[in-house]
Amino acid sequence: MTEPATEHWEFTDHWPAVGCGQDAVAELRRRIAGGRAENWLRSSRGRQLAVVSNGVRAMVMLLAAPGDPGEHAVDPGADGWSDGYLLANGQQDEYPDEDTVPLGRALHLVRHLLDTGTLPPDVPWSIDG
Repeated sequence: MTEPATEHWEFTDHWPAVGCGQDAVAELRRRIAGGRAENWLRSSRGRQLAVVSNGVRAMVMLLAAPGDPGEHAVDPGADGWSDGYLLANGQQDEYPDEDTVPLGRALHLVRHLLDTGTLPPDVPWSIDG
């Protein structure tokens, strides 16, 4: 009996390769602190993960494949809006806080997803589309 192939993740700009969730979180922290708010990872199974942060909160989206409307992590009951989400194309986005999560929680879910291949059960998700 053969075991299923392990899912591997990398940043879409191909640097650096991600060995585990902890490595991805360290790199995301470095990038966000350096002003790179929009970051994308892709998996060997075709999934894509976006993390767009304003340094305090993050929009985290998971797409099953290119073109999929995806789903995003939510913070039910969060009140207000946050801005400062700078996209790679220069666009500044603003999101309702209920459609984003605190940055620490976002990094927790990235680590969990990359280490286990599944979404963490303690973070609610909203299906887009």
